[in-house]
Amino acid sequence: MKGKMRKPVQIVILIGVLLLGGYAIGKTLFVSGGAPKIGDKPPAFELAGLNGDVHKLEDYKGKPMIINFWGTFCPPCVKEMPEFQNQYDKWHSKGLEILAINLSEDDITVRSFLRDFDLDYTILRDHEKTVEKRYGLRSYPTTFFVAADGTIQDIFVGGMTEQDIDTRVEKLLQG
Repeated sequence: MKGKMRKPVQIVILIGVLLLGGYAIGKTLFVSGGAPKIGDKPPAFELAGLNGDVHKLEDYKGKPMIINFWGTFCPPCVKEMPEFQNQYDKWHSKGLEILAINLSEDDITVRSFLRDFDLDYTILRDHEKTVEKRYGLRSYPTTFFVAADGTIQDIFVGGMTEQDIDTRVEKLLQG
């Protein structure tokens, strides 16, 4: 292509790329329905645990719970997993459940991680990333605090200290 047509064709291609890019970004950021928010019910799910048992969100109805999305590849996730264990040990007798949903890593990696940190709360596997999508995750870790009445009381994106977790659990157990 030479001469007069080259510049207009480049401009049309550039405009097309910008429109497609804008559409893709907009669709990602502004999905209809979107991620659950504080006050919403968390999206239902059915996931397998490490032993193959299927866990449904509805199995935990009436219990305060933490739903934490994590991965061994995520330094803040690694740091907070033992802190969740401490909170689980402290509050489980009051009904607290922790559902830690691993983000599609292989069994060997996850089992090794759990052995190294001696974690015994519920670890679930989202191999297909369907639950991750339903919850609208953008970064890891992301943690949902769900009250006994089944509503999301708080959402925290990023790593938490044990004090951050403890403060939120105390609120969960009050309401």
